[in-house]
Amino acid sequence: MNDYIVRATAAGGSIRAFAVTSQNMAEDARNYHGTTPVVTAALGRLLSGAAMMGVMMKGEKDLLTLQIQCGGPVKGLTVTADAKGHVKGFPNVPDVDLPLNEKGKLDVGGALGLGVLSVIRDLGLKEPYVGQIALQTGEIAEDLTYYFATSEQVPSAVGLGVLVSPDGTVRQSGGFILQLMPFTTDDVIEKLEKKITELASVTEMLEAGRTPEQILEDILGEFGLEITDTIETGFVCDCSKERVSRAIATLSKKDLDDIINDGEAIEVKCQFCNKVYRFEVDEIKRMKENG
Repeated sequence: MNDYIVRATAAGGSIRAFAVTSQNMAEDARNYHGTTPVVTAALGRLLSGAAMMGVMMKGEKDLLTLQIQCGGPVKGLTVTADAKGHVKGFPNVPDVDLPLNEKGKLDVGGALGLGVLSVIRDLGLKEPYVGQIALQTGEIAEDLTYYFATSEQVPSAVGLGVLVSPDGTVRQSGGFILQLMPFTTDDVIEKLEKKITELASVTEMLEAGRTPEQILEDILGEFGLEITDTIETGFVCDCSKERVSRAIATLSKKDLDDIINDGEAIEVKCQFCNKVYRFEVDEIKRMKENG
C-alpha cells in the first residue's frame, strides 16, 4: 500500500490535524543510505514530520527543509519536503550503533545528543523564513512540538514513530500533528490534553492496524472529526545529470581548469539518494566553454 497523509479538522475548525503512514518512505531511506536501526528511526521520524509540514504549505513551488545539527554520533540529519507530499533526506553518519535506552527502545535522543533544529521555509520570497530551536529531547516529535509552540506560536501535539524489525527493515512508520487555532475553547483544550496523555504510542497504534484516518478518529472522534483531504506521500529524489551539470558549471574557472588538467573523469554523488553521476573530461570542457 502506498504511503499517504490525511488532513482533517475538528471542534468546528478550531483543531487542524494531520496523520501519515510512511513505512515505504522510511524503508526507501534505509535502503538508499544503509542506515542502522537507530538512524533509520531518527531519519524516518524526521521524514514523517516533514511530509506533514510540507503539505501545510500553500504554494506549488514552496519548499521546506528540516535540518538537525547535533553533537551526538549521527552528527546531523537533513530532510526536505514540498507541498505535494514528496520528501527526501539523509543522515550525516548512517551507521551509528547504540545500545537501547532505559525504556528498551532505540535511543534516537542519544544518537542526536545536544543540537539545533532549523526549519527553513522557501516560499519564493527574497529570503527564506528560518526558525530555530535548541533540541529539547532529540526524540524529534517533542522537538517539533516545542518548535511550533515557540517559533510559530501554535500550540501543537506531534507524535512520530518508526518500528524497526529484528532484520533491520522498517515494519511501521508514521505520525500525527494536531494544532490548536487561537479560538479553541478551554473546554476543548482540556479534553484534548487528557486524551493525548492516554494515547498509545504511534507504533503501537500502527501495529494494531490503525490507519491515519483511524488514528485521528481515536484522538478526535468526540470533537466532530472531518477528513478534508488525502495526499499520497513518499521518498522522491529529483536529482538528475542535468541538475548536477548546472552545479558543476557554477564552479570557478580555476576549479574547472584543475579538473580538466587532471585528465580524469569525475564522479558526483547525490547526498539524498546516493546515485552517482560520472562526467568525462570532454563534458567538463564543454561546460567551461558554454559557461
